[in-house]
Amino acid sequence: MDIVVMDGQGGGFGRALIGALRAAGVKNTIIAVGTNALATSAMLKAGASAGATGENAVIVNAARAQILTGPIGLILANSMLGECSPAMARAVAESPAHKILIPVSKCGVHIAGLPEKPLAEYIDDAVQQICRLL
Repeated sequence: MDIVVMDGQGGGFGRALIGALRAAGVKNTIIAVGTNALATSAMLKAGASAGATGENAVIVNAARAQILTGPIGLILANSMLGECSPAMARAVAESPAHKILIPVSKCGVHIAGLPEKPLAEYIDDAVQQICRLL
């Protein structure tokens, strides 16, 4: 199964997630898709197999992904300081992939009933869920 990790801004979230997946022994292809070149570069440095940047890359790879992961802002039009366009949000939301979206209060979304945890704990949980799917 191919894993698509999406991120924007500086790519720190995606970098941490890819690093944790590799540290957990995940050998699958991980495609880093950034909303900008800086995010893509950070994820590639963390061990992604390949990378692509921009709105079209998000749309194409969301449609092809088997597992898609990233911050919850990916399904919110105009989130991530405007980096997530409505077309990107729609592509992620409509993707047939197993989606593992991580809550990030930075996106202005709080999910009722979900405890507030440090980002590292959410990333650990996402890695565990991805490993179960693999």
